[in-house]
Amino acid sequence: MAMPAGEIEALIKAALPDAQVTIEDLAGDGDHYAATVVSEAFRGRSRVQQHQLVYAALQGRMGGALHALALQTSAP
Repeated sequence: MAMPAGEIEALIKAALPDAQVTIEDLAGDGDHYAATVVSEAFRGRSRVQQHQLVYAALQGRMGGALHALALQTSAP
């Protein structure tokens, strides 16, 4: 079950409204993506905490509708 890149971006921006989000479909199959997310919410947080915020934004879709997501996160 593929997930459109626009849906991933919308979910992340809903949880992190200031986020700059770039999504790339790595395999062209709608299941394997790379995301770069820049948000002030990440400032002062560890990389693991930053990634946890993004995974929470995806509302449980990781491992289901979304098979793989390579993340790069940072504060502006």
